[in-house]
Amino acid sequence: MAKAKHQVKLHSFGIYNKWDSDSKALPQITEFTTQVEAQIDVEFGLIVNIKKAKGQKVRYCIYHPDIPDSDGQIMAPFDGEEYVRSNDWDFYLGDTIWPPISNKLGTWRMTLELAGELIADKSFELFQDSPGDPAQFYRKRGM
Repeated sequence: MAKAKHQVKLHSFGIYNKWDSDSKALPQITEFTTQVEAQIDVEFGLIVNIKKAKGQKVRYCIYHPDIPDSDGQIMAPFDGEEYVRSNDWDFYLGDTIWPPISNKLGTWRMTLELAGELIADKSFELFQDSPGDPAQFYRKRGM
């Protein structure tokens, strides 16, 4: 009998409360959005639910704007692999902002692959609020 195909559902995306990587609890969504005002320690990303894939590898990647490291070199995308831990598993992929904010602005793309298949792909636009900027009116409304 053939193995059942995995099932993937995008549970949530946007801004989350602070995530403790040492805890089993995932962060809680505070706002569904792809427009994120860049502030120190703002937590943003996505949660997917994966079923029928226990033991398989999930490959994740976070593509960020051209952020320089301490030597001024552009940092590579942040990527890695994680094993699916159960047959009904929630996975959080996210990031946060650190000083200086100015070089973190722009598009951040987060992807997940399972068995060579792209199962999640979400882009977030990080912006810095400028008082009196008319574009902010539209940005905050997802336009």
